[in-house]
Amino acid sequence: MDNNNNNNNNNSDLRFCQLCRRPSTSVRDMFQLTDGLYICSDCMHNMLNTMGKFGLTQTNSMPLEPVAPPVEEKKSEPEQPDQKEEENKQGSTVFPGFGIPGVSFLNMSDLQGMFNPRPKVKKTKDKEKKPVIDIKDIPRPDRIKKLLDEYVVGQEYAKKVISVAVYNHYKRVASESMPETSFSERLKDVEIEKSNMLMIGPTGCGKTYLVKTLARLLNVPLAIADATSLTEAGYIGDDIESVVTKLLTAADNDVDKAETGIIFIDEIDKIAKKKSTNNRDVSGESVQQGMLKLLEGSEIEVPVGSNSKNAMVPLATVNTRNILFICGGAFPDLDEIIKQRLRKQTSIGFNAELRDSLDKRKDILKEVTVEDVKKFGMIPEFVGRLPMLFSLEGLTEEMLVRILREPKNALIKQYQKLFEMDEVALEFTDDALTEIAKKAMERDTGARALRSIIEEFMLDLMYEIPKDDNIGRVIVTKEYVLHEGGPVIELRGMSGSGLYIGQNSYDIQYH
Repeated sequence: MDNNNNNNNNNSDLRFCQLCRRPSTSVRDMFQLTDGLYICSDCMHNMLNTMGKFGLTQTNSMPLEPVAPPVEEKKSEPEQPDQKEEENKQGSTVFPGFGIPGVSFLNMSDLQGMFNPRPKVKKTKDKEKKPVIDIKDIPRPDRIKKLLDEYVVGQEYAKKVISVAVYNHYKRVASESMPETSFSERLKDVEIEKSNMLMIGPTGCGKTYLVKTLARLLNVPLAIADATSLTEAGYIGDDIESVVTKLLTAADNDVDKAETGIIFIDEIDKIAKKKSTNNRDVSGESVQQGMLKLLEGSEIEVPVGSNSKNAMVPLATVNTRNILFICGGAFPDLDEIIKQRLRKQTSIGFNAELRDSLDKRKDILKEVTVEDVKKFGMIPEFVGRLPMLFSLEGLTEEMLVRILREPKNALIKQYQKLFEMDEVALEFTDDALTEIAKKAMERDTGARALRSIIEEFMLDLMYEIPKDDNIGRVIVTKEYVLHEGGPVIELRGMSGSGLYIGQNSYDIQYH
C-alpha cells in the first residue's frame, strides 16, 4: 500500500509538455502556460525560431520563466474575473485552449497572407481628401494639340476634337470639387455630362498611339482593353468590369486616382450585333448592353489583382462617373454603308454628284453619322453614350514619309540612336524614304508596315556594321531599299570616299 501511494505522489509531480508530451523528468526546463498546461524548453525554442523566420516579434510583456516541479500539489484558488481581463490585456492568444503571455504565433490567416499577399487598396480618407485635379493644372486645348503635334503626324481634326473633349472632361471633374461660390446663382446647380468619344479609322492610322500619347502628356492613369476578349458575365472570357480592373492596376490600386483616369477600348467594332444568328450573342450585343452602366457612370465592385471575382480576391468599389471612355475601331465595310446612304441622296441634273466619284474618295469616313454606326451593328443606347463621334484620315504616301522623320519618336530617329551607340552615323536619302512609303502603301496596313519594311533591309547592316570599328557613317539609298545595290559606307577620317556593302555578299567594297 505504501509503494502505491509513493507512485501516485511521483506521478502527480510530473509535468508533461503540451506539444511533445515528454515528462518533466526527461527535459531540462519546463515553462508554465496556464494552470495545468506546460511546454518544454525545446518546443519553446523551436517556436521562437519559427516566429523569427516569419517576422513575428515578442510584445512588451513579462518574460517567461521556467517552472520547477512543485514539491506539493496545492489547490489553486479560482481566479477573479478582473485578473483574467488583466492577463488578456497583457498577452495574446496562441493556440486554441491556451495562450503564452507576451508571445504571438502565426495562424492560418497569417500563412495565407504571407504566401499569397493581397494587394492593398488605397482610399483617401474624407478628412485628408484633396481635389484630385486643380482647374489651374488643366492645359488648354491649344496646348494639348501642340503637344500631340510633336508625336502624331496629321490627323488635325481628330487632335482638335480630342483636345477639346479632354479639356472639357477634366474641367467637369475639377468643377465638382470647387466651391459653389465660384459659379453664378444661375449655373451653380448645373451638372456637366461626360464627353465619351468614339474614334473610327482604318487600321494603322494612329488611334491607339494617339490615346497613349495623350495619357502620357496628361500624366493620368490609362488602361487599354481589347473588346474582342469581353463576353457577357458567366461565359468564358473577360467580364466587362475587367477594363476597370486594368485601370485600377495602372493607378497602383489608388481608387481616387483611377476614378479620374482614361479607358481606351480598342476593336470596339468587334462587339457589333451579329446580323444572322439564332443563338445568344454573348460577345456582341450583350457586351454592349453590359457596358452601358460603365459609360454612363455607376459604382461597381471590381476585383483587385484579378480579372474574375472569387472568394479569395478582395473587391474595391470604383465610381466610373469621372472616367473618360474612348472607344476606337476600324469598322470595316462601314464606307460601303456611307456610300449607300449618299447614293440615295444624289440628284439628277447638271449639279448631280456622280456615283463613281464616291468610290474614288479616300476620306469617305468623314461623312459618318450615328445612323451609319447603328446600321453597322451598334445598338442605339451604346452609341448615345458616346456623343463625340469622329473619324481619322487614312494615311497617304506623304504622311508616311513625315511619320518616318518628323515625330519625336520617329522610326528613323530610333535607328539612328541604335547606330549612335556603336558610334556610327546613320542617314536616309529622300528617295529611300519615299520608296519605303510606297511599299507601306502597297501592304495597306498603315504605319505598322513601316517598321517591318525597314527591318528587312536593315538586318544586314545591324549585323555587319558592329564588326568593323573603322566605319563612321552609313547612308541608306533608294537602290539599297529596292535590293538593287548597297548602302554608302564612309570610314572614319575618309570623308567623301564612297564605299558600300554588297547586297548578296557582305564584304565591304569600293563604290
